[in-house]
Amino acid sequence: MLLLLLGIIVLHVTVLVLLFVSTIVSQWLVNGEHTADLWQNCTTGNVFHCGASSSNEWLQSVQAMMILSVIFSVL
Repeated sequence: MLLLLLGIIVLHVTVLVLLFVSTIVSQWLVNGEHTADLWQNCTTGNVFHCGASSSNEWLQSVQAMMILSVIFSVL
């Protein structure tokens, strides 16, 4: 029983670490001079330029759910 509890705790800590990393990390998609993530899109040509991510409703809902999942995970 103790081994099962330890396994569940390790699994939860692993999921929390992956959740924080996936929410915070930038550059989910790298394609030459263009990088994109959940929060912004950047181009690195002659001038480094970053703009906000698309204003699609589904992307805004993903951003909200990621933030809520981090908050509820900490609680």
